[in-house]
Amino acid sequence: MPGNETQLSRKMKVALTYNLKKEIGEAEGLPEDFYAECDDPETVEAVRDALRERHGEVIMVEADEDAFEKFRRERPDIVFNMAEGVWGDSRESQIPSILEMLRIPYTGSNPLTLAMCLNKARAKEILSYYGIPTARFIVARDASFEIEKYLSFPMIVKPMLEGSSKGIKNDSIVRDVPSLRKKVAEVLEEYAQPALVEEYLEGREFTVALVGNGSSLKALPIVEINYSALPAGVNPIYSYEAKWILDTPDAPLDIFTCPADLNARLKSAIEAVSKDAFGALDVRDWCRIDVRLDSMGTPHIIELNPLPGILKDPKCNSCFPKAARAAGMSFTDMVNSVLDAARQRYGI
Repeated sequence: MPGNETQLSRKMKVALTYNLKKEIGEAEGLPEDFYAECDDPETVEAVRDALRERHGEVIMVEADEDAFEKFRRERPDIVFNMAEGVWGDSRESQIPSILEMLRIPYTGSNPLTLAMCLNKARAKEILSYYGIPTARFIVARDASFEIEKYLSFPMIVKPMLEGSSKGIKNDSIVRDVPSLRKKVAEVLEEYAQPALVEEYLEGREFTVALVGNGSSLKALPIVEINYSALPAGVNPIYSYEAKWILDTPDAPLDIFTCPADLNARLKSAIEAVSKDAFGALDVRDWCRIDVRLDSMGTPHIIELNPLPGILKDPKCNSCFPKAARAAGMSFTDMVNSVLDAARQRYGI
């Protein structure tokens, strides 16, 4: 019964694990967007409060070097994981690996899935294996590599191991060989990792929020990103500039439509390819998947975000909460729907 479910959930010992944004010192030599994936205190507090509404006390565990001992000491019944990690190519896997070692249930995907989704090339290889449409690509480890022999212009160049639009700048779309060489060299130097070079898809762009597992996997209303609303001279991509500089809570960009204006056939195709990608990468509980149409109108997967950003303030244009609001869900409903998906998966 619903009443018993609520009573049971309040008795659970729930922990929240996260990484906070930090200021970058000039002497650190880090890219300006190094902490872009991490959350601000307001977001962490909003998730904590949402969990408290259902579960009473929430144990806060910052995903730092002391996290292992705190989890071992507190032994929560389940952990809401929104920790992005800070260091290493598989940083999003670190907290789930600790929790699996300690046999503590947690929300979201397992360490392998998180590592593969952060590595955009590995994710695209798996998508390609399963015949799921994604733009043709090459991994560039040397700026002199003649990518133009294998891919067609225009192309988009981005770091291979980042999220939250890190390293995707307004000049990331390249239309000739000199621009391609220059951008690949910049990524290699600034981010100390390979560059992912993809053929640029010219069509409409969407993002799909998914919650659940298996037969209960549900797509929330689709969000469309309308790039025509960007200032003149800004490329039609959700770049770092568009996401973090041009779009602010004080002056939000009016570039999102949710639910997206789609006919039934295209809506079904976007949801289907997103769910196929969710299954192919063995994602669990929730994910936000970015989709773009090619020149023929076929949906292609751009990337999977199994730890999606969830800024509560509608002015912040955070797409997962935007989709949840369009579905009639409160922020508390949204957060706890993810926890409920994990509980059902674990049989808690």
